[in-house]
Amino acid sequence: MPSTDASTDTGSEPVPRTDDGAEDTLDLQLPEDLLSLLRTGDPWPVDPSPPGGELLDGPGAWKPVSTPVGVFQLVPVDIERDLSLLSHWMNDPAVAAFWELSGPESVTRAHLRPQLDGDGRSVPCLGVLQGTPMSYWEIYRADLDPLARHYPARPHDTGLHLLIGGVADRGRGTGTTLLRTVSDLVLDNRPQCPRVVAEPDLRNTPSVSAFLGAGFRYAAEVDLPDKRAALMIRDRAFRDLM
Repeated sequence: MPSTDASTDTGSEPVPRTDDGAEDTLDLQLPEDLLSLLRTGDPWPVDPSPPGGELLDGPGAWKPVSTPVGVFQLVPVDIERDLSLLSHWMNDPAVAAFWELSGPESVTRAHLRPQLDGDGRSVPCLGVLQGTPMSYWEIYRADLDPLARHYPARPHDTGLHLLIGGVADRGRGTGTTLLRTVSDLVLDNRPQCPRVVAEPDLRNTPSVSAFLGAGFRYAAEVDLPDKRAALMIRDRAFRDLM
């Protein structure tokens, strides 16, 4: 699977990358006995599976919110409705440089399908601003993701991947505003989540800057199979201070 880096306000070209390994949220296979424990919550201080069994507390039910750039809502992806638009975005050179999903619609479909058919640890969503789809988000359980092998993960850590689809929405601070908005949505709707995390490619300086502007802190550099990343963290305890 291709890497999923947060492409926010930039349209610049990165330095070419030669590594070709990759891990995906759905690639981390948990034994059935561990999945059973996760569903019951018995071995954890808090239950990682809320009522209804949704590992992410149902992002599709999170209410629209007002932001400085308009009313924003996360809408879970419908592959038949949204595939053409998402594939179009993935073929934008500025997006393709980091997401590596350019090509026919089948490439994007193959990326979405395991998430939509999986156990709910990663939920792909459209970001709808003032009634118009303009961004793509993946809300995922970072503690159940291969990323957890590369940093001291905590139960319920929640990760974000983002791309801004429309060129007109880039370079105006919209990515920064929406990163704060969506991380606030996570913290407001996932009371057991201690922090929101992300791992943008270090080469994507505008993306790292957007996370910093959105209240994330630069925690570490991590070597992932497909990139060297900046580990960005927004802590619940400090959300009102940054």
